[in-house]
Amino acid sequence: MWFDSRETADRLLDRRIVVAHGKLDGETVTRLCAQLLTLDTESTEPIRLEVHSLDAELPDALTLMGVLEVIRGPVSVYASGLVRGPALGILAAADHRYAYPNAVLVLSEPQVQFEATADAAASEQAQLESMLGELAGELARVTGRGAEQVREALRTQRVLTVDEAIEYGLIEERVTRRAEESAVDPDAH
Repeated sequence: MWFDSRETADRLLDRRIVVAHGKLDGETVTRLCAQLLTLDTESTEPIRLEVHSLDAELPDALTLMGVLEVIRGPVSVYASGLVRGPALGILAAADHRYAYPNAVLVLSEPQVQFEATADAAASEQAQLESMLGELAGELARVTGRGAEQVREALRTQRVLTVDEAIEYGLIEERVTRRAEESAVDPDAH
C-alpha cells in the first residue's frame, strides 16, 4: 500500500473515500472491489473514488466497472495525473466524473501480446475484441458518441486535457477548491 500508514487508509474509508493509483492488476482490483462493496453494504451514502495516474489491464478494468454498476449509492470519480486506456472505463462506470486541473486522459487501446498457437491466439483476439467493444460501449454511453467513433479515438490514442475531456463528455467538470471541500465531506452531497 502506498499510503504512509494503515491509519490513513482507514480514515479515508471512514469518510467513504477509496483511492486507486498506478497500474491496476488483479490484486489491486480485488482490494478496490472489496472496499467498494463493503461501503455499499454499510449504506447507500455517496462514495468518492480517487484515481491517480491510473492505467489498467482490460479485464481488470471491466471487473471494477461491473462492481461500480451495482453499487447502490452514487459513486463520484475524481481523476488526476495521467489516466489512460481501459482505466477510462472506470470513470465512465461512475455516476459522476470530475478531474483535477492537472489530469490528462488518454483514450487508448491496451497493449497485448499473444503467446499461443494460431487457434488459441484467434480465440484470444475474439475475446479481446469483445472486451474492447464493452469498453467502447460504456465510453460511448457517457459521452453520447457512437461506439465506432470511440473505437477510433481508442485506436489513435486521443489525448484529452480536462477541458477537452469535458467537451468530449467524459468528464462532467473540473475540480475547484470549492468543489473539493464539499466533495470530501460525505454529508455535503
